[in-house]
Amino acid sequence: MDNRHIQLIAIGGAIGTGLFLGAGKSISLAGPSLLLAYIIIGLFLFLMMRAMGEILLSDLRYNSFTDFANHYLGDFVGFLTGWTYWFCWVMTGIADVTAVTKYINFWWPDIPAWFTAIVTVLLLILLNMFTAKIFGELEFWFALIKVIAIIALIIIGSYLILTHFKSPSGSVASLNNLTDHGGFFPKGLNGFLLAFQMAVFSFVGIELVGVAAKETKNPTKTLPKAINSIGIRILIFYVISLLIIMCITPWNQINPAESPFVSLFTLAGIPAAAGIVNFVVLTSAASAGNSGVYSNSRMVYGLSKQNYAPQAFEKTNKRGVPQNALLFSGVVMFFAAILNFVIEDVFTFVTSVATICFIFIWSVIMISYIKYRKVNPELHVKSVFKMPLGVLGCYVTLIFFAILLGLLTLAQDTRIALVLTPIWFIMLTVCYFIFVKRKSIN
Repeated sequence: MDNRHIQLIAIGGAIGTGLFLGAGKSISLAGPSLLLAYIIIGLFLFLMMRAMGEILLSDLRYNSFTDFANHYLGDFVGFLTGWTYWFCWVMTGIADVTAVTKYINFWWPDIPAWFTAIVTVLLLILLNMFTAKIFGELEFWFALIKVIAIIALIIIGSYLILTHFKSPSGSVASLNNLTDHGGFFPKGLNGFLLAFQMAVFSFVGIELVGVAAKETKNPTKTLPKAINSIGIRILIFYVISLLIIMCITPWNQINPAESPFVSLFTLAGIPAAAGIVNFVVLTSAASAGNSGVYSNSRMVYGLSKQNYAPQAFEKTNKRGVPQNALLFSGVVMFFAAILNFVIEDVFTFVTSVATICFIFIWSVIMISYIKYRKVNPELHVKSVFKMPLGVLGCYVTLIFFAILLGLLTLAQDTRIALVLTPIWFIMLTVCYFIFVKRKSIN
């Protein structure tokens, strides 16, 4: 993949569907204080990305963070990390494929959801069957659509604020709307904390550049550039866009069941607002599904090479694509997504499980960095891409991740996910000792 591919993959990873779909609900929970939640989460995830970047560049033989987790923390953690990351994208895929079906039904309501799900997964598998460059090209355009939509929102929104636009409800677009309706923390500390779950889920996939890095032309140049620009992307795409939305429409007038992006474009007098935003969120969901299929196939391929998965998954086609791993991951994602048509109201549960598993992955990255600094201090000295705050920053970030898990106990739907997710790790542990450890002993 070229530099432009990896840069847009990084941008796409930093703009989750949670921004377009979950922003209304998050605003209703926290009000303007949601902006602070995104800044805090973004700061700690930037540190995590810098830690990952330094380790990947310390040894270019690493294909992904699973490789260095295996190296520094041992076979068992490497096994848990690889399969848990695969599971993360399966869970995320449930939401993404289902979202695609709903967006398609916006235009063609008579098309059965199951048919759209089948076509979506088959199309994603087919597109990923070619080359990594095809994946990069798809993500480039998917991410570009999201970026253009948000930039358009910022430009239009800024104009409405500068001209003191008056909405049909009588509210006037102004910065004062951030504090005039109950203050910056209108729902208090509890509301502020409740918004973190969806806010964190908005960032899942931010670490994808660590999976795609091996397939870039010049990782020593492209990876640092992609990671270093994460901070400004979060500021622009999350903080500024949501700030503008809440300046134009007071937070307590935003419908949590609707996308605030649709509302803003509608207020701006764009009649096709609903259709435009529907197209944007459709491509956003397709992008996330595409990333899931790609990352899962590469993860299973890597696990196979480490003898953590059947050797058949090592097979690649003439284009270098791990086709068996790709087909396996795509089929599992499809059957997982079908569950969403059988079981009602699983979206929050699924996103909570994915959030918990991603927090595990991010924590492993930080712990690996601590071990890397202890075992190979000379590599850190020679590194041209040192992590800010170093080991201390890792410990502070790990504490923050633990707090995030604690916040999931505040709501019933997220609390259930927190209780049930350990079952996955118990199953993995059993599989490791039966299929991997016993095999190595024999």
